Amino acid sequence: MNELMKDIIHTADNFIKNFTDNQIYPSTEPQPFDYSIESLEVVDKLLEEISDYVLDEDALHNTASMLGCYVFETARRNYGGEYLWIKKEQQPVLIAGLPDFQVSIRAWEKVRGRLINGKEDNIPFYVAGYKEHIEQGKRGDFIMIV
Repeated sequence: MNELMKDIIHTADNFIKNFTDNQIYPSTEPQPFDYSIESLEVVDKLLEEISDYVLDEDALHNTASMLGCYVFETARRNYGGEYLWIKKEQQPVLIAGLPDFQVSIRAWEKVRGRLINGKEDNIPFYVAGYKEHIEQGKRGDFIMIV
């Protein structure tokens, strides 16, 4: 496991721990953040609530990267892929299908978009697109889901 993957998993796990420790959800109920595809609906609702607040650039970046790591790790655990760091953009990307084809997502960017643009940047729909393109991938395809 490379350092980038360790960092993304660690951040995603900390996100879950912070929500569990703060007892936002009663401890008798199943935890909503379990890396299931269904949990992305809860992430999307959480982002909807957060978008009601005015976030400065630091808060926007921190929220996008923290929740983005959870989205990345949920997509990776369910559909595969590997993480690479895009130095120019200072953010990770998740890529599946290598070496035959390439389907990639930028979850930090999408979470940021969800916070700024609203429902048009729906997280479950975004990850469903990742799955669909992986399933339909053909040799030589190069797809970046935005």
